[in-house]
Amino acid sequence: MSNLIEKFLAIPTTAISDATGGHTNLDAKIKPLSDHYKIAGRAVTVRLPDGENKAVLEAISIAQKGDIIVIDAKGNTNRAVAGDFVASLAKGLGIQGFVVNGVIRDIAAMRELDFPIFALGTTVASGNKHGGGKVNVPIAIGGVSVQPGDFIVGDVDGVVVIPQGEEEEILKKAEEKLAKDEAREKEALANGEESIRKYLEKALAK
Repeated sequence: MSNLIEKFLAIPTTAISDATGGHTNLDAKIKPLSDHYKIAGRAVTVRLPDGENKAVLEAISIAQKGDIIVIDAKGNTNRAVAGDFVASLAKGLGIQGFVVNGVIRDIAAMRELDFPIFALGTTVASGNKHGGGKVNVPIAIGGVSVQPGDFIVGDVDGVVVIPQGEEEEILKKAEEKLAKDEAREKEALANGEESIRKYLEKALAK
């Protein structure tokens, strides 16, 4: 695991969102299937025709360890882009997780597999495998454009996209924001009601 991935895994998406200005947060409807999921890594993008999923297998075959498969399934909630078997293939190759503008299936088995999935939800129907999907092309997912190689960070609060080349700058800003927030909390809660009222007085005076 790269040092960059480890550093981003240690920072909540809320601080990263603040560092980016909140302009690259995916739609809040794309949620983790379990609250403890946390991912950080490079995007391998997939653009799927409506109801399709064959290109997901292609993306898994070319992804590197630590990558995240980001799938534009056009918001289709009728057919799944993957089930537990496909997820197990990805996990076995060291892929960190899926971020899907669509749905998955086999949710009980998925949770048992403990492979991070961020999606619109679940369904019972499998996707078609007729082809026509594209891998590592620009996509739009959750209202945000994603380029192959962009950095993706997700946790219980949501998913943030960091454009490729801006990782170090955003990391620095996020770490500074986190430190500032921790200092503010320490100051405000140091002496119970007295320090809370002092903080509120100062904050409202700005």
